[in-house]
Amino acid sequence: MLRILLATPAYWPATAFGGPTRAAKELTEGLVRAGHQVDVLTTSLRTVDGRPAARLRSERATVCGVGVLYLATPARYRWMGITPTLPLAWPWRGRPDVVHVFGYRDVVTTLTAAWARAMRVPYVFEPLDMFVPLFRNVPLKRAFDRVLGEPVAHGADLVVACSDHEKLQLVEAGLPENRIQTRPNGFPAPSPEGGDVPGVLRSRLGLGPDEQLVLSVGRISFKKGLDLLLEAVAALEGVHLAIVGPDDGDGTLAALERQRDLLGVENRIHFVGPLDTSHPQEVYGDADVFVLSSRNESFGIVAAEAVACGVPTVVTDRCGVAETLGASALVVPCSTEGIREAIAQLVATPELRARLAAAGPEVARANSWDLMVARQVELYRQVLADRE
Repeated sequence: MLRILLATPAYWPATAFGGPTRAAKELTEGLVRAGHQVDVLTTSLRTVDGRPAARLRSERATVCGVGVLYLATPARYRWMGITPTLPLAWPWRGRPDVVHVFGYRDVVTTLTAAWARAMRVPYVFEPLDMFVPLFRNVPLKRAFDRVLGEPVAHGADLVVACSDHEKLQLVEAGLPENRIQTRPNGFPAPSPEGGDVPGVLRSRLGLGPDEQLVLSVGRISFKKGLDLLLEAVAALEGVHLAIVGPDDGDGTLAALERQRDLLGVENRIHFVGPLDTSHPQEVYGDADVFVLSSRNESFGIVAAEAVACGVPTVVTDRCGVAETLGASALVVPCSTEGIREAIAQLVATPELRARLAAAGPEVARANSWDLMVARQVELYRQVLADRE
């Protein structure tokens, strides 16, 4: 049995933070099922812009066998919670066998990595697509990295990338290739009923069963390429687009609303807001096509959820998940034209949709979380063996 401490800026039920929160939950619960002891240090943030759940007093909970300490979080800066009681939470006695730093550029992971270095506790670092500064506040991110961020990466015993796509970016950013290992995220288990269970979107949007519905799930931010997707769908007569997810606060939502109005497709482009994806079929079940149009994505858990639900899927070639999707998806250039052509092909070809839909559950079973948890345990043991 391994004793594992995972430090992360947000943990379940903070679903507004997207794929990383779901990945942390699946990984830690899988480790517990495999017989390991897992404790999580995290903030009490729940939403992107709301009040923290516990501002003045930390709260302990056991979530599916995982011991979670939601630290008192009296202040925040966007998704970064300020946690002054963090030093009191580190296991000064009975220290863990290994620390997993799950995230980057936040108080919890930065300071916990520093504690692990000071205490000579081995740790792995999983940057979650945050290490290379892209798209937003790039000068500020680079300044943070020079002072505080780079020791987190360079002091780690091992760096975990969740795709070869992310590994290449980390190597190009200057991290030694021999200290980077790939462990993809897992896919959810396919629905026992297959892809025939309806979701909630059509009734919510007032759409009939014969109207074509394209779905996007995730934070509404520039990185997600939603402007490309919106323009692509706008050119397809009669096709509807549902954009499900919280506003990331970078101005993208307002820009998309303006773009929709200028294109005159207000009746076909629907901003749904965030939905609970703990039961993926309820969200994905009504979609004819799912699209992940990201400009950069280390993985893309929403695409894994879509194919597990048997939804024909389109992803751009800048998404790490494309490496594992196989015959369940079309991989296209990150451009309006590439996305539009793929959607048009799927809408016009029921046989192709059926073929992708049938392949999805098989891909999900071949990339289950249990397999990825076993891979992560191998990496922990590798780190411990190297320390001996």
